[in-house]
Amino acid sequence: MPTENSEIESVTTDSNSLGLSNNQEEYDVERRLPMTGVRVLDLGTFLAGPHAASVLGEFGAEILKIEHPIAGDPMRRFGTPTKRHDATLAWLSEARNRKSVTIDLRQAEGVQLFLKLAAKADVLIENFRPGTMEEWGLGWDALSEVNPRLIFLRVSGYGQTGPYRRRSGFAHIAHAFGGLSYLAGFPGETPVVPGTVPLGDYFSSLYGAIGIMMALRHREKTGRGQIVDVGIYEAVFRQLDEIAASYGLFGKIREREGSGSFVAVPHGHFRTHDDKWVAIACTTDKMFERLAEAMDRPELASSALYGQQRKRLSARNEVNKIVIKWVGSLSRQEVLERCLDCEVPIGKLNSIADIFEDEHFQARGNLVKLEEPGLGEVVIPGVLPTLSATPGRINNLGPSLGNSTYEVMRELLGLSPDEIKRLRHHKII
Repeated sequence: MPTENSEIESVTTDSNSLGLSNNQEEYDVERRLPMTGVRVLDLGTFLAGPHAASVLGEFGAEILKIEHPIAGDPMRRFGTPTKRHDATLAWLSEARNRKSVTIDLRQAEGVQLFLKLAAKADVLIENFRPGTMEEWGLGWDALSEVNPRLIFLRVSGYGQTGPYRRRSGFAHIAHAFGGLSYLAGFPGETPVVPGTVPLGDYFSSLYGAIGIMMALRHREKTGRGQIVDVGIYEAVFRQLDEIAASYGLFGKIREREGSGSFVAVPHGHFRTHDDKWVAIACTTDKMFERLAEAMDRPELASSALYGQQRKRLSARNEVNKIVIKWVGSLSRQEVLERCLDCEVPIGKLNSIADIFEDEHFQARGNLVKLEEPGLGEVVIPGVLPTLSATPGRINNLGPSLGNSTYEVMRELLGLSPDEIKRLRHHKII
């Protein structure tokens, strides 16, 4: 993190020399961001790990995306294609705030170039199968020798230790192995994919970003870097509330419950008369009392019927049928108005089209529009979290392959134009 340490200050100067901004006002804003002065080498592919770099980059860190000179990150070809031959929509969104630098790490000279970069970096992020970095000569021993202050985030399917460490890992596998997929779906049916997005990749990256910031804090005190080790399945498993305690104490295995919840009822998704959906959550007796009021059936919340949680849980099907019938008799807007008037926890079950139209998403800045040459306006998710004094920003969408290789080699590593030309000729960069 930015401190009075001369090494950090030199990184800040280098970052500016690489073209953060020529506009003084924008530069001043950049200087105020909490991660300004931190240089990150993003060596990972796809999302698990690299998303941590995205989070840091939104708050001022300089992100150098290290890619193979020919193929680049496979994320460039993952998702919906665009007119840019080297960028899908997924790449444009998720590779935000980066500078692309190409180096072939399978060549010895490429490894030496990378070590020179690592010596000038604060953080290195990788997500290869454990052992790969060591095979390239880029294990922790080599990296810490050139830069003992380096923070090294390593994200993999199963972590750097344990009997499964060498297995390939992806979010889909982590959802299954970590216990999430077992819970997704309806009772007695095939477990479903918990959403069509790689939640595990995002979870593990967020834990990675937290680990990086804690390691930077430790470095401020000691001057020493360290390894941050995250298994994707671990990040998934950590989200499963009391499931471990329940099995450990009582041997209870939580099963699939569809759109409901084992702890509360009514608590699920309900279809409205106009064929739309709402989510209702009544986790306390008071909330159910408010729902009964909204339904004009206050007697449902009496002690003789369903006023107590234990009674509702034992009569789950009956209670749900009553709510299903009531919601199904009204439009979504009517259900929302009645529930909101009575302070019942309710929300629209939004499609992405609904999200684009929703005034709250607009007001919170959750949808950010950036102009991309040749494509026009591209909309991507905004910055999280929201900081009152130093809010994050998005400077650019995913970069073209190698767009900053020359300036990094010339300005950061001090290579001559002839040397850079030679490296390009031999496809080292």
